[in-house]
Amino acid sequence: MRPAAITQSYLYREGKLRGFTLIETLVVIAVTALISVTLGVLLTYFYKTNSYTLEQSIAITQARRGIEDAMFHLREASYGSDGSYPIANAATSSITFFAKMSSTGPFVEEVTYDLENGTLYRTVVEPTNNPPSYVGGSSATTSIATSIVNASTTPVFRYFDATGTELAPPVNVSKIASVLTTVVVDVNTNRAPFSLTLSGAATLRNLKTQL
Repeated sequence: MRPAAITQSYLYREGKLRGFTLIETLVVIAVTALISVTLGVLLTYFYKTNSYTLEQSIAITQARRGIEDAMFHLREASYGSDGSYPIANAATSSITFFAKMSSTGPFVEEVTYDLENGTLYRTVVEPTNNPPSYVGGSSATTSIATSIVNASTTPVFRYFDATGTELAPPVNVSKIASVLTTVVVDVNTNRAPFSLTLSGAATLRNLKTQL
């Protein structure tokens, strides 16, 4: 008998060369299942956490652009094409003013920023007829920020006169010299990371204010 065959035969006799027993097979299956479940839980948690972070990041970026957009146009507020005062309405969650939104066309548009159900909208109305009128004019509404969770103690819009004194509601629009916009962004108030507050300010350039 060859040496290799002798060695294999000896191992068989000594019990060194054998397959898995039933108990060992069950243990392997149980350990494998436990590892699979653990990996599944970790992957699900990782996905949910990163998905929330991504959603929050998108909402914050959108809100920042929305504030920049509002402040840019507020700085350029001017008298309406129908002769209306530059600021038509000033409230804690909305503001309506007149500004040249596009480089084409002879008219100044009516612009409204309004917070409704956690979304900040911008509505632009173009005047019609001659003399110009904003009543019945064509309008376009755009969502510029979502997941806004401002508390009642954090108004979206605050107004200040030429001395820097905050104007209390109801605001006298003829005294407005600057506007501060603040939005609190949080796509899920029940989860971390916590909400982020964004602010922007605009000084109205094209009008004389009263003290």
